[in-house]
Amino acid sequence: MISLVIIAVSLLCGLAALRIARSKAFDIWLLPYILEAIKRRSSVVPDQQVDVMFCIVDHFEPKYLKHDYSQGDVPLITTLTTREEEIEIVDAWIEKYPRMAGAHKDFDGLPPRHTWCYPIENFDHDHVGKLAGLCRRGYGELEIHLHHFKDTPEHLAQTLESGKQDLSAYGATVSATGASERRFAFVHGNWALDNSGGNWNCGVNNELEILKKAGCFADFTLPSAPSRTQTKKINSIYYAQDDPHRPKSHNTGVDVAVGGKEQGTLMIIQGPLCLDWQKRKFGIFPAIENAEIHPNHPVTPHRVRLWLKTAVHVKGRPNWIFIKVHCHGGVRRDLDGFLGEPAHKMHESLASEIQDKPHHRLHYVTAREMYNIVKAAEDGKTGNPHAYRDYVIPPYLNSR
Repeated sequence: MISLVIIAVSLLCGLAALRIARSKAFDIWLLPYILEAIKRRSSVVPDQQVDVMFCIVDHFEPKYLKHDYSQGDVPLITTLTTREEEIEIVDAWIEKYPRMAGAHKDFDGLPPRHTWCYPIENFDHDHVGKLAGLCRRGYGELEIHLHHFKDTPEHLAQTLESGKQDLSAYGATVSATGASERRFAFVHGNWALDNSGGNWNCGVNNELEILKKAGCFADFTLPSAPSRTQTKKINSIYYAQDDPHRPKSHNTGVDVAVGGKEQGTLMIIQGPLCLDWQKRKFGIFPAIENAEIHPNHPVTPHRVRLWLKTAVHVKGRPNWIFIKVHCHGGVRRDLDGFLGEPAHKMHESLASEIQDKPHHRLHYVTAREMYNIVKAAEDGKTGNPHAYRDYVIPPYLNSR
């Protein structure tokens, strides 16, 4: 009888563990994470210069929408913010961000540089025009964010073209050198890049191909855990090859490496993803560290150490570390987390763990600048990465 009870309890515990694993997408990425830990990624060479590129990619959505699929395939879209609230959110950034950012500088003397990825399906000229003013003052750059559902390749291409045209009116996507090609970084809404979103599927299996053709130089969507859109490939900068007949082509890919060359369809630049054993659910299960900045999960020196230990880098250049974090800075209740005291503490944590350490240099970069420095590493460039902020993709017309 006791044996039966033990077996029953074991089965229940096992089922509970499996349910938790699936709900957090551990079944997708935990094994690669363990294998990565076993073989130990290339570590920083001791007593040599360590350069850390820090990039904040903001899924900036002041016009907050709810999509309800309960009545069928066509969503019922409800706007959850008023016009007055949207203006309040954007104006708070315009007023407070320069004051907050001005209190901090990186090794190169630059303030924190924000990347606002604006949802082009809800483009607002007033909001983007104000953000472009911050870009002209040297506080960041504008890129493309898109939520789309059950889309077609033809419509997606049209949407991207329209979004580029809208942003170019404010100097984004347009090269300051006068080059005719419009380039941009991309973040997919609901993490559903290349039709990987389950109930949030965008419907386009050849999305990587379309993005590349439209002028996208790199995707910055990942990591997405605990979403099931998370890929098997983690903590990497890599080229993904699009398979137009299947979703989630970026599930695997070829690492960008020193001395290598561009291959595949599109570069994927991931942020750090790891387990945090200092934070445990029920005192047992470790929390997921997925590089999200949120008021409920503030940036601390401990989190910065996890990001550094994860060491996302170009293969063969371990002393150039790329930390790409993400946030949703267009939520009114969370504004203080990005513009007030929590933001100051984040940059103080970065300074204490990076900038104030021997042989370490902190570089605030935009998504475009991060991509350029990755390409410089691929080409074997050395020295201060600051020299390569504009290496391949020139500054935008509204960039300072």
